[in-house]
Amino acid sequence: MRIILLTRNQYSKKHGFGLFFQWRWLWPRLECCEGLSCPRQEMGLIRLLRREIAAVFRDNWMIAICQNVALSAEEKLAMRHQLQKHKILMKVFPNQVLKPFLEDSKYQNLLPLFVGHNMLLVSEEPKVKEMVCILKGVPFLPLLGGCIDDTILSRQGFINYSKLPSLSLLQGELVGGLILLMAQTHSLLQHQSIQLTALLDQYIRQQRKGDSVMLASGKPDPPDPVPDS
Repeated sequence: MRIILLTRNQYSKKHGFGLFFQWRWLWPRLECCEGLSCPRQEMGLIRLLRREIAAVFRDNWMIAICQNVALSAEEKLAMRHQLQKHKILMKVFPNQVLKPFLEDSKYQNLLPLFVGHNMLLVSEEPKVKEMVCILKGVPFLPLLGGCIDDTILSRQGFINYSKLPSLSLLQGELVGGLILLMAQTHSLLQHQSIQLTALLDQYIRQQRKGDSVMLASGKPDPPDPVPDS
């Protein structure tokens, strides 16, 4: 049994899009591949897939797991195009290769999500809001869960995350708050200096007034009488 790889022109005539791996030919062979019983070519392909899976989990901030059911080739192509607008990539790997990687990694808790045919939606930045919005229009591709920055989230966790304000908005609010605090601090410091200057001016005026009275009378003012005890 061989892996069939069709060129863009060959596959376009039949299904409407280009280069495509016929994984259904590979998966039955992977199920029975154990150690050296596999042909050398297929073992090489398995190693290649393992490296690609490791790179996907290493290089992407967001990894979402969906149940890949009841989607035609045209629907998948349209969805892939929508996701790529937001730099979200669609990845499909056979569970027979993906599960052994997860078992030996820090993503072990994701294993229960990989039942049947799954699809990974990955991005180098957490494009959760955009992804959830697109998936709402594709009811036959349910979101199961995944991880963001190595933190495992459920489906509801992704939905809650998508409702959070964007990073740029939070940065704007933070900058605005810091500017307000700086303005208040500057105003407080300025008020203290103004008050101190006013007190010094008042003291100087009082001193000058006392000096002028002494010059006019020729003698200092008598001291205030001491009150009787």
